[in-house]
Amino acid sequence: MGRQPVYDRHGDVVGYELLFRSGPDAATATSRNAFATSQVIVAAFTEFGLDQLVGDRPCFVNLTREFLVGDLPVPFDPGRTVLEVLETVTADDEVCAGVRALTDRGYTVALDDFRPTGTASRLLPMATYVKLDMLDNDTETLTATVETLREQPGLTLVAERVETEERLALAFELGFELFQGHVLGRAHVISGRGLTPSAVRRLDLMTALTGTEVDVRKVVSLVTTDPALSFRLLRATNSAASGVRQKVGSIRDAVMLLGVQRVREWVALMVVSDVSEATEDEIAAVLIRARLCQTVAEHLGLPPESGFTVGLLSGVADLIGQPAADVAHHLPLTPDVAAALIRGEGRLGEVLATVHSYERVDLGALGQAPVDSGELAQAYLAALGWSTRTLDLLGDRT
Repeated sequence: MGRQPVYDRHGDVVGYELLFRSGPDAATATSRNAFATSQVIVAAFTEFGLDQLVGDRPCFVNLTREFLVGDLPVPFDPGRTVLEVLETVTADDEVCAGVRALTDRGYTVALDDFRPTGTASRLLPMATYVKLDMLDNDTETLTATVETLREQPGLTLVAERVETEERLALAFELGFELFQGHVLGRAHVISGRGLTPSAVRRLDLMTALTGTEVDVRKVVSLVTTDPALSFRLLRATNSAASGVRQKVGSIRDAVMLLGVQRVREWVALMVVSDVSEATEDEIAAVLIRARLCQTVAEHLGLPPESGFTVGLLSGVADLIGQPAADVAHHLPLTPDVAAALIRGEGRLGEVLATVHSYERVDLGALGQAPVDSGELAQAYLAALGWSTRTLDLLGDRT
């Protein structure tokens, strides 16, 4: 995704706009539809994490009509995120009602590329920020538009697409509060490897979540057999906008803390999103490690779900090319799970070290392991069989 800073009159960065980018070398957005918005939201909240992207500053996220009228969910709570209504959205009665419902729930709204002759004027009473294009509008139009907007109390005006020093000077002269454009700071592309949960797994999970009586055990079972979805839901529990402050030690904890409605919203959004996929062999390796850690943890009298979580997250870290400690720092983990991943400490750290030693065929370390090598071999074969059956089941149904 792209991240472009927003500056105040003192030159300080006071926020960021998050922008869709099709690849690491893309300079501009190739799409501004629901697909692009879904990718930005999923990546920001569950792949990168808001803290990593924007720190404690607010971020502007472009929304299309589908999100404004409720056809697609806004799966994060009001807070640091500003919902930016694109200039391509026609503010008809349905959009106005949707935006009013969002502001009533506490969301902050910005109007992008505002033009007084357009339908967006109907949204002014609900807006906090209004953006004006400094590149495509002439001085006379900008001056008249600013005068009109100043009649509406409580608006913060943002000069966007400020491409030259002359346009920046004009924006200051007209009294804009905030500024955004290449003359100040270009959008920087932030890249990371993502994992796309299987389409069948999403559909299965959506089915499990839409019944009148939701079977939490089935939901947890569906989530835990998909490393990407497990990872995203854990990240979602730690999002600054999620409102969750408790710590989790298993996927079940994350599902219970997020709640069925929030999990349903994330899964629905992931159906629209499409992030780069891992291979079946890579997914299988993660599942085998997680299952093996679960078995070893149970053998040592530890919670098997915590063992599975430790193995799962260490495997996901390998897939996305990050140290397990970096992944753990961005997740709401219980102290024992965090200690195992960050420092390799505690009994769960011992579980993970044992499994790593088995994977590397480190005979010296295995000689000191708390589990007999023969038992480890049996546990590995069982984990391999479970992983194969899981992936075969998904393959048979695609």
